[in-house]
Order: sequence, then structure tokens, then C-alpha cells
Amino acid sequence: MKKENIKAIEEFKLENIKKDVYNLLLNDNSGHDNKHIERVLNLALKFNKKEKANIEIITLITLLHDVDDYKLVGDIKSENLSNAKYLLNKYKIAKNIQTKVLKEISRIGYSKRLKGLKPLTLEGKIVSDADMCDAMGATGIIRSYEYSISKSIPFFQKDIFPNLNLDIKTYKEKNVSCINHYFEKLLKLKNLMLTEEGTREALKREKIMIKFLKNYFEENYADDWIQYLDNYLKKEN
Repeated sequence: MKKENIKAIEEFKLENIKKDVYNLLLNDNSGHDNKHIERVLNLALKFNKKEKANIEIITLITLLHDVDDYKLVGDIKSENLSNAKYLLNKYKIAKNIQTKVLKEISRIGYSKRLKGLKPLTLEGKIVSDADMCDAMGATGIIRSYEYSISKSIPFFQKDIFPNLNLDIKTYKEKNVSCINHYFEKLLKLKNLMLTEEGTREALKREKIMIKFLKNYFEENYADDWIQYLDNYLKKEN
């Protein structure tokens, strides 16, 4: 009976954290909304069927991984993980779990990789892979388009080719175009996977993006971009 009560309380806490997270992200239009959280959680749990990590920790990391994203709250709040800390304390999550979750959140995201950081635990690695995979494939195409609209970024600038040597400073600056973002980040993500399941999913989603780019360039008579894509893929692979 005692074990069942503890389990019920933990599920109750997770459900309430989820509700609060959804309220925080309710009005997001940059691709970091509640649907993103749901997709990442579903994908992380799918990966975990073979990876066998702690489901509660995976769920907490997933729910909180974007509530302090610098694109949404600014650099200072992002560094402090203010919203994540508040929610973990509000629902009295055990301190050892808080420490683990916050440490992993602080290491998730492409900008963190540019700083040389990556998740250390299996739970963090699973969420990181699921999060990056959600930036790829058909969903990634839609999300990148939505983000470019929200920030008034052109979808394609035919005369401006990608910068393949972005550092953390230049990455955070305004993107030149949505199409450039594919080369500067999205097509690199498959090489950043940390689990076998993540790698498998990323490779599948990369094929979708490549097919889209080839068709887009063909339809826009951008022959030089078709050649650019072919050369890019040869170097990456």
C-alpha cells in the first residue's frame, strides 16, 4: 500500500508539472510549444523501450528542457534555469533528482554542444536525441519554417550561402535564411546522437530533409544550390 501511495504521488507531481509547463509555453509560436514537448516525450519513451533508463527522470527532463530556453526567456534566466528550479521546488521533487535533472537540462541543446557540453546520464542522452530528432524530418521542416516566420527570417536567399563555421556567438545571431539553417545545424544533428535508437531515427529523418531540399532547389531552378548540397553531403558522409 505504501509503495502504491508513493507512486500515485509521483504521477500526480508529474501531471501538475506538465500542466504548469504547458501554461508557460502556451503562447509560443517559435516551435518550442506544447506539441514539441509532447513529441519529444513520446519519442524519448519510444527510444527508452530499448535503452531501459529511468522513465520518471526522462519525463522530468523532457517536460522542463525548454522552459528556460534562451530564445524564450533570455540568456540570464536561461543560465539560472529559473523556471525549472521553481517547478521542481514547487512540487517538492527530491533534491537528488532535482540536481540530476537540472544538470542534464543545462547540457541539452545545439548551443550547448557548441560550448562543448553534452548530457552525461542515459536519461539525458535519450532526451537530447529525441529533442534533436524533433528538429529533423517532416516535423523539422515545419518547425524551422514556423520559427523563421516568428522571427521574420527569409525562407531562402539564393545569393547567400551557409556559414559552416558557426561558433556560439554567431549561432545566436539572426539567421540569414531558413534554408541556410539546414546546412548550419539541422543536417549536422545526426552526428550528435548519443544513443543507438537516436542515431537510427536521425538517419531516417535526415533522408526526408535531403529529399525536400533537392526538390525545393529543383523547383526554384537553383542549380548551384543542388551542387552545393551534393558537395556538402559528400563532405559530411
